[in-house]
Amino acid sequence: MLIEVIGKRILTDPGRFSTSQNDVTDTDLILITHEHADHLHSASLQTVLAKNPDAEVVTNTSVGKVLTELGVPFKILEGRATGTHAEVVIEAFDGEHVEIIDGYGIVQNTGYFVAKKLFYPGDAYTKPEKEIPVLALPVAGSWCKASDAIRYAKEVHPTKAFPVHDAVLSEAGVALTHGLFSGQLNAAGIEFISLKNDETVEL
Repeated sequence: MLIEVIGKRILTDPGRFSTSQNDVTDTDLILITHEHADHLHSASLQTVLAKNPDAEVVTNTSVGKVLTELGVPFKILEGRATGTHAEVVIEAFDGEHVEIIDGYGIVQNTGYFVAKKLFYPGDAYTKPEKEIPVLALPVAGSWCKASDAIRYAKEVHPTKAFPVHDAVLSEAGVALTHGLFSGQLNAAGIEFISLKNDETVEL
């Protein structure tokens, strides 16, 4: 996900299921929520940094251990800390990755609230307990059950939401899943925007 706010460009989670990040330039900040390869792909991150050598990487302690082994400089923002990075106010919201099965897949996951406008929870159903104008909502994946994700969105109750974490879906799967979320969330007073890969929307 590429976020543009107050003239700054923020890239999130360069993972192995996406390739568009490898072409992005003029990036100011890279946020990494957790260490799974669909969010932190070493080769992709190194490609991104080669094209954006001045970009600042912000993440949590767990990911930091991986980055240290790669020789990638980073700054820690986790727990419930707030920091200003690339002139943008970023708030951290730690939580555990949603369980895939029998404890598998549970790692430190840090969601980030960007510029008091956009909350990106990573792979956790973390509730910031504050007004969220825009939610980047996970809608699919090995750990993600649609009913749980819809309930989560209703509890956070942003003004607007758009889907992320749906690379595993076919074109038909995207249409079906986005349609389900749209019907449920729009009825709950949340505008659901069916944003697809390589599309851009102004929020």
